[in-house]
Amino acid sequence: MSEPIVDENEVIKTRGFSPEQRAQALIEALPYIQRFRRSIVVVKLGGNAMVDPELFRTFAEDIVLLRSVGLQPVVVHGGGPQIGALLKRLGKESEFRDGLRVTDAETLDVARMVLVGKVGRDIVAALNTQGAAAVGISGEDAGLILAAARNSDLGFVGDVVGVKVDIIHRLLDQRFIPVVSTIGSDGKGQAYNINADSVASALAGALEAEKVIYLTDIAGLMMDVADPTSLIARSSVSELNSLKAQGVIAGGMVPKVQACIDAVKGGAGSAHMLDGRIPHVLLLELFTDGGIGTMVTADPEPTHLHEV
Repeated sequence: MSEPIVDENEVIKTRGFSPEQRAQALIEALPYIQRFRRSIVVVKLGGNAMVDPELFRTFAEDIVLLRSVGLQPVVVHGGGPQIGALLKRLGKESEFRDGLRVTDAETLDVARMVLVGKVGRDIVAALNTQGAAAVGISGEDAGLILAAARNSDLGFVGDVVGVKVDIIHRLLDQRFIPVVSTIGSDGKGQAYNINADSVASALAGALEAEKVIYLTDIAGLMMDVADPTSLIARSSVSELNSLKAQGVIAGGMVPKVQACIDAVKGGAGSAHMLDGRIPHVLLLELFTDGGIGTMVTADPEPTHLHEV
């Protein structure tokens, strides 16, 4: 199937810009479009971008644009706040241990309803409204995500122990945009709720994605969380492990950084933490010279010196 002709007005939303500014934006974007054409990009949607209507709309525009210019986006989403809200409406209190929701059978049913039946459908609808052909799937579908219990005290909270990405490749080959809800299952059919960052990391590695992008509510990784100027624009796996050992990376940043490390070590070209509160942040990262947020890459190959 031939690629569609791209309307330049859809490449970057530049309402209010002069024709010269639009042309310059297109010129700057062109080499990146050519470089990443046909590349798989896994995007984990989270934070304000999921709940702010305007940010959600611009996210959908960005994803559809990526597909229109030849990239192959795969969207992964969680839905912790939405699960908590429905549990509260049902009169069920949420219990957390080490930041994870204890998930009994009833809570698991709610998580499946919210993630697969509500959040996933909303994302698919937003993408389709922008002219895409998005398809919502669960990690339970076609054995996509093999899971195992993390800890018996947490109930049906799972970890990814394997992925089978055949269904993702088939959807991408047919120019669909897969939207993945993070429910996995074990070999006996038991379902588990899984952290979305971990799922995005595992899928990006298995798909050998060019990039995996985590949309968060922070500007990126900072040496000092109180100092926005301390943003780390680029780092490697070994550098991040060193920062973890030093205690610079702590608290809630640890699992996000570990997801980046796991993705790159698993086969993804690079991992990115971006501020999802910025409209069109995906385009700024992928198609501009400056970039934004924090980029994580593999360690450079060692240089071997041979004696003459």
